[in-house]
Amino acid sequence: MSRLSIPAVADAPAASQPLLAAVHKKLGVVPNLMKLLGQSPAALEGYLSLSGALDKGALDAKLRESLALAVAEFNGCDYCLAAHSYIGKNLVKLSDEQIAQARDGRAADARNDAALRFAQRVAGERGRVQDADIAALRAAGFSDAETVEIVLNVALNVLTNYVNNVAHTDVDFPRVSAHTQA
Repeated sequence: MSRLSIPAVADAPAASQPLLAAVHKKLGVVPNLMKLLGQSPAALEGYLSLSGALDKGALDAKLRESLALAVAEFNGCDYCLAAHSYIGKNLVKLSDEQIAQARDGRAADARNDAALRFAQRVAGERGRVQDADIAALRAAGFSDAETVEIVLNVALNVLTNYVNNVAHTDVDFPRVSAHTQA
């Protein structure tokens, strides 16, 4: 049971209503995380703005979902694991194997593997990566701009992981549990 209230969409502040409507239009549903964030129009707008901006970036949807899965596993966020497993499989068409690999911070594709390993280093070292970590990402073909996007995707997912871990947000996707709780 959630430790913070998850209001119905109709009970969200007026400033959150158009944002929640946009989420519904995009996903066909308003997930509990969005309802939770919607209690604070500023929080919801901030999350959606960064997420929307990164959607327009250089990293494709499959890699972004893989990054989300790796970070959620790292942070032991069952809500985000469930949400991104569902989105990964049903919206961006990751295979079950790709989802499992992403949760372990790896990928069959060498380029994506480098990105996931780097993301794990960013999360694990709280951004204090080594020169060798940057060099490995560059060797895999990532530009400095793409490196920044990977870091921001990690940060975006840490944000939602922390909100959900604090709130114990009721999972409204098919359940997935972290291998180990952080």
